[in-house]
Amino acid sequence: MTPRRAVGRVLAMGLLPALLALAPVLARGEEARSGLAAVQAAGVVRVCIWPDYYAITFRNARNGQLQGIDIDLSRELAADLGVGLVHVETTFGTLIEDLEDGRCDVAMFGVGVTDRRRERLDFTRPYLASGIYAVTARSGRRIRQWQDIDQPGVVVAVQRGTFHEPFMHTYLKHARLMVVQPPQTREVEVQSGRADVFMTDYPYSRRMLFQHDWAQVIVPPEPTGVTPYAYAVRKGQPEWLSRLDAFVAAIRQDGRLEAAARRHELLPIMVR
Repeated sequence: MTPRRAVGRVLAMGLLPALLALAPVLARGEEARSGLAAVQAAGVVRVCIWPDYYAITFRNARNGQLQGIDIDLSRELAADLGVGLVHVETTFGTLIEDLEDGRCDVAMFGVGVTDRRRERLDFTRPYLASGIYAVTARSGRRIRQWQDIDQPGVVVAVQRGTFHEPFMHTYLKHARLMVVQPPQTREVEVQSGRADVFMTDYPYSRRMLFQHDWAQVIVPPEPTGVTPYAYAVRKGQPEWLSRLDAFVAAIRQDGRLEAAARRHELLPIMVR
């Protein structure tokens, strides 16, 4: 070994412990740039929403305006942070990838906290919690009560990416599960007769009653599949997650959450 190589090897060996010691610091610096510090530096928070979620993040077809509890609360978040606000449209099927790819900083549209999502996302404390409801056609003869759903020959539709999909996979023993991939919708599957019923949550069931005369909501005899809803971020951003958690704690304490839930008729599922 030449003297030059020997010196290089010694230097490298000496630097290795220092580099290893610096790794957590570098990681924290990267986390800061990609989380809270990045939002503050950009002067804007990018919030992922699904614009078809009634009372949560819903685009009113009459005026094109977004409305719902998380439209209101995302504005409160931006105001608390002192930054601007951009809503980024997503779906439950692409939510995880959109967060991981950095298309948005936080998802605020009633995201159900499930084990599958926890593997790739981090969540704040919950602010809503909903069980599962069924929607069928009033003209249908097969589904009259909850007990009629899990029966041979019944087709039950769920939207891909929602928490209803994994739950119904294990819940159903006799009925057949139909997983609907956007842009197809559960409503069309029921209206067409390809499905007998579709599963949804409290807010969306309110939408069906509000918008569709043909829809009938079937309520389970006892709460079924109750799932907490929270705000989601990609993993590895503890400072950003902590700031969002503090925001949820604040709106629960100061009444902003309750006021927004009352405006959008969601008090029955608000976490107190």
